[in-house]
Amino acid sequence: MSIPTHTLNDGTTLPAVGFGTYPLTGEEGIEAIRSAIGCGYRLLDTAVNYENEEEVGEAIRLSGVPRDDLLVTSKIPGRHHGYDDAIASTKESLRRLGLDHLDLHLIHWPNPSVGRFGEAWQALVDLRQQGLVRSIGVSNFTEAHLERIITDTGVTPAVNQVELHPYFTQAGMRAVHERLGIRTEAWSPMGKRNAPFAEPAVADAAERHGVTPGQVIVRWHVQLGSVPIPKSATPERQRANLDVFGFELSEHEVAAISALDRPDGRLFGGDPDTHEEM
Repeated sequence: MSIPTHTLNDGTTLPAVGFGTYPLTGEEGIEAIRSAIGCGYRLLDTAVNYENEEEVGEAIRLSGVPRDDLLVTSKIPGRHHGYDDAIASTKESLRRLGLDHLDLHLIHWPNPSVGRFGEAWQALVDLRQQGLVRSIGVSNFTEAHLERIITDTGVTPAVNQVELHPYFTQAGMRAVHERLGIRTEAWSPMGKRNAPFAEPAVADAAERHGVTPGQVIVRWHVQLGSVPIPKSATPERQRANLDVFGFELSEHEVAAISALDRPDGRLFGGDPDTHEEM
């Protein structure tokens, strides 16, 4: 199927829906990722801390899809925020993936108490100049974190990947991204164990359009302009999560789903100002 794309602030493009690979590991993980590629996903999202970069690389090689048709994302963990460590971490990611470049590379969390995410960002800027990374971005950054690295380097991230789902809609951060020209990516786009499939705003829209509640939520993301990266090991669900371009939610339906937002809607204590992941 044809997947629309977004043009990023560096001129590269990103599919409107990607595939999340956490926590797909081992032979079953390889097969699930290979299945997703076969279903039509062209954006694959992994990270050092997912411990499955080798599986992603193997799935790519087994898929039969040309490398240039795929966009591979990975992420630098907190323990590699030092400049030299970030460079080495990226090269190790490439080795595990068996690739000569990453299409998108992110800083996984800012870890502000450590205070070295600026070094990691400078490393990404330099890695892009060297051609080892095509696009660079961040994950779980607040407005203050973004402003700091932009001020320090003059380079604006192409992407900020944040927790975003109907119970945590990130309206404030999405507005910041719009102002800065950053594309929003959504991790846990369904809300994982708290997925609001039974909420009337979702269930009723699914019935009206003849689709699943999961498809409604992915379509909601698409219409918000965020790039969801749902994960599923089931081929049928993989296909369904990507098959969201044949219907359109009304403005009322989008607003009703967005109204599910909760002040305590985070899946866990993942406040970027306090949560740290090494």
